Order: sequence, then structure tokens, then C-alpha cells
Amino acid sequence: MTFNIAKLPSQAGRTAVITGANTGLGYENARYFAGTGMKVIMACRSESRARDAMARLKADVEGADLEFFPLDLSDLGSVRQFAEAFKAEHTKLDLLVNNAGIMWTPYEQSVDGFEGQMAANYFGHFLLTSLLIDLLPDDPAARVVSLSSIAHTQGLKRINFEDIHWEKRYQKHLAYAQTKLACLMFAIELQRRLAQAGRKTLSVAAHPGVSQTELARTIEPWKLALMRYTIGPLISHAPPKAALPQVMAALDPGVHGAEYFGPKGIMELSGRPGRGKIMPWAKDPENNRKLWEVSEQLTGARWPFPA
Repeated sequence: MTFNIAKLPSQAGRTAVITGANTGLGYENARYFAGTGMKVIMACRSESRARDAMARLKADVEGADLEFFPLDLSDLGSVRQFAEAFKAEHTKLDLLVNNAGIMWTPYEQSVDGFEGQMAANYFGHFLLTSLLIDLLPDDPAARVVSLSSIAHTQGLKRINFEDIHWEKRYQKHLAYAQTKLACLMFAIELQRRLAQAGRKTLSVAAHPGVSQTELARTIEPWKLALMRYTIGPLISHAPPKAALPQVMAALDPGVHGAEYFGPKGIMELSGRPGRGKIMPWAKDPENNRKLWEVSEQLTGARWPFPA
């Protein structure tokens, strides 16, 4: 399965929401989508940084159709405000790219009482998707793309339901891995529920491999410098290439629901985009269903189709 964005037909008339579109992978997604003629909604926490990114995109992509809406995924109130504001101006959405995230941050609780990484990376996107899903057409070209990570293969092989907010013993690396496992489990369970409801909309997932973006800003400077100037160039790739698995998941006409895309190089660290490997524990129906139910309870999300 070879993906070439240059060979895709025009996407003019379609609309995509990208969370965290002002930097890193989100920015590259916005650039690729805008280049196809698609309208891109920049869903970002910082308006000033979003406006700066929009200026750069418009300078890079002729005729780029961009719009900013404020969104702080770590605050469920902000998520609801975003959905309300978006629906007030738009009646249709073709792509929802759940991209934004943080990594390896010191312990903190969100305003809703969630562990910070789980709030921003997963719970916010869970609620956001529930609020926007009815705007997506009943068409396999309409998709929800969730960003996971090769971190889902490491450490935890299940969600820590007994201490999902990491209040007992916080381990930032495992907490991050849990968020990315949750995102992948969510993508698979959402597809199951869409199919069960008879809907053709697709839920898919992707990961970038290893890439040096602002996500790494919490890594100690000496560690970051050591990686950047030693093994980093051998195992990572630049954000424009790292974003391609997401773009493939969003736009390739050959994609099926619950598929997972990533780089095809050694250990999926870098390389051309293609289908990635999903660990067995991310596909466990019972755990996926349990995560969904717990997420509904914690976020107050209500979905327009049955369990």
C-alpha cells in the first residue's frame, strides 16, 4: 500500500479540525491538508501561536483556507465551548484529527481532576469526538484520526483502571504510554460502535515513529542534546515525514476502519508511511469497552449510538 499525497484529488469543499495545529505534527497536517484545498480549523490553546502558525501556512500554501478556534483539551469546559462555537458556524465536518498532546510532564491534575497527560492526550479528545461525531457524513471518506505512539507497546499492557489518575505513584513515562494506549483502544472501540450502528464513517489511528517536535520540550536539555547529536538522526525523521502516517490515515481511499498507520522502517521508528503493528492488548474487546464506559462516566460524554 503506497501513499502519495500528490496524487490525491482536490479536497476542496471539505473541512478538517486538527487539534494542536500550530506546531509539530499538527502544523504539518494542516500544511498538507491546506495544500489539497481543504478548509482547516486550527483548534489550539494559544491564539497568538495559532495566528503565527496561520501566517506561516498562508505564506507557504497559496490560497490556504484556515480558521482558528480556541481549545484547551485539558479542560472539559473548554472542549464543550469549542464544540458549541464550531457548530454555531459549521454544519458539516469531514475529518477530525485528534493530534494534540503533551509528554513526560511533572505530575499535575487538570481542572477536572484528571492526571495532566491523560486529560490532554485522551479524555479531552474522547469528549470532543462525542460532541462532533454527528457532523461527520455517513461516508468512509469522513474519518476520526486518533494519534497514538509506539509507546503503546512499552510498559503497560493494560489501562491502570485502579488508579487511572496516577494519584498513588506517578511515573511520567508510564503515564504517557497509558495515554497513547488509551487513544489506540478508543480508535478501535469507536470503529466497532460506528459499524454496529450501521455508519460508514471511519475511526482510524496513526503514530509518527520518532520525530523531534515540541513534544520533547519536557526532556532534560542534556538528554535532548545527546540524542540530537548522536543516535537521533539515525532513528528519527523530520516532522513533515513523521506526519505522513496521519495524513495517510485521513486521506488514503484504501483505508479501512480500526486500521493503524505508522512509519515502515526498523521498529516503526521512521520511514515511509504504511500499516503499523497493533499490540494484542490494544485490541482486547473487554478492556476497550471498559475504557469507553469509564471515559463516559468521567467526562460526561454522550454518544448518539448504542453500546
